[in-house]
Amino acid sequence: MSETVNQEIATKEVEPKTFTQEEVNGIVNDRLARERKKYEGIDLDILKSKAAKFDEMEEANKTELEKANERANELQARLEGVLKEKELTEMREKVAKEIGVPSNLLTAESEDDCRSQAEAIKAYAQPSGYPQVRDGGEVNVVSKNTTRQQFADWANAAFN
Repeated sequence: MSETVNQEIATKEVEPKTFTQEEVNGIVNDRLARERKKYEGIDLDILKSKAAKFDEMEEANKTELEKANERANELQARLEGVLKEKELTEMREKVAKEIGVPSNLLTAESEDDCRSQAEAIKAYAQPSGYPQVRDGGEVNVVSKNTTRQQFADWANAAFN
């Protein structure tokens, strides 16, 4: 008996059920009717208008968000520039103090370049020995009078 049941099951599995076109149409129509019944009380035009409004609001918010992000990126770049300039200024002042030159003359971006620049400025500013004079080495006499006294002396000599 179990062998007969197994044969019946095997034959049922092998034979697929076929539907007529009318049966298929009936199944599809039944399924469509159930779906329509689910959404029967909902007005699609209202949903479409609400969806459109939501899309507009989402676009407006996206635009505001993009503006805020651009502003934040701009401010971040400015902050980084200010911090870099501050670090450069501190480094230049440190090197200027160590070498003994004015910090406003230093323009290098790295500490090593700044040091070599400061040393070159210091070497240029310091005279090497006695100044070279064209008149054979005699030191010119510099008047100890003020500019006012020198003008008075010149005026007296010119008009007298």
